Amino acid sequence: MSCVRFCQTKRVTSVIIEFLKFKVVPELREKFIQKAAEIWTTVLASCSGFLGKEVWINPNNTTEVILVIQWESHEQQSAIPQRLLDATEKKFAQQMGNTYCVSESDEYQVRKYS
Repeated sequence: MSCVRFCQTKRVTSVIIEFLKFKVVPELREKFIQKAAEIWTTVLASCSGFLGKEVWINPNNTTEVILVIQWESHEQQSAIPQRLLDATEKKFAQQMGNTYCVSESDEYQVRKYS
């Protein structure tokens, strides 16, 4: 069986990964993680296509927090109303103040063959 034929018989699905790296005041890292769960995760979990979120911390750099958010599709992720995102960020910023910033933001696809 040729590779081309093999690949054509497989169904390809992809999950979208939203990768967000933050710089956080070290003393407030745990508060940042807690408030992100309380505020952001609660809102995102109510959105169609949300699959889950992971929090990665760097044990060698206490200023770094990475959020890895999984979505069923780019279309579902993009369908979240901007006003909802803005309101959620405003609420989060009220809790955290000027103690964090996004240092990197990207999107990836996880390819699965079935």
